[in-house]
Amino acid sequence: MKKVFITFILFITFLIILFLQINFFPNFTIAGIMPNLFVILVLFIGLYANQTLSIFFGLVIGLLLDSIYSQSIGISAVMLCIVGFLGAYFDKNFSKDNKITILFMVIGVTAIYEFGLYSLKSIILNYQFELFQFIRIVLLEMLYNCLITIILYPLIQKAGYILDRNFKQNNLLTRYF
Repeated sequence: MKKVFITFILFITFLIILFLQINFFPNFTIAGIMPNLFVILVLFIGLYANQTLSIFFGLVIGLLLDSIYSQSIGISAVMLCIVGFLGAYFDKNFSKDNKITILFMVIGVTAIYEFGLYSLKSIILNYQFELFQFIRIVLLEMLYNCLITIILYPLIQKAGYILDRNFKQNNLLTRYF
């Protein structure tokens, strides 16, 4: 029952982030670039919950975003599924307690997401590939996502430990007794 409630809370969090992306962040851009809070959310779910939930949320969020913003359905969904998979991979191989490690994860996942999104759109929708424009967008989005992560890190960590306790069931005391 707790898992269903927490999944519902994560969906409400997605709706809040969608509201912020549509209404708040267009007014606070850096050179016309907004942060991508969906990448941070799916990475957060992958780091603290489990791989299945993060890939599921990546797929659902990506399909909803594609139906709202994109000309084709599935490109953002595929890339957010990859972000969810990478979040679960990072959980197994890196520490979540270090803020700098989390920042490097956000930087790497943002770069992978944007590169994959731009590449798939250029292949499927025949976009003209402009290298300097792409690099500018990726660097500014990585910077913006890092700033948001630094600001929200205490909240992300507290909520993450709640997810970790409920979805992984690997409390330290149960390991030794």
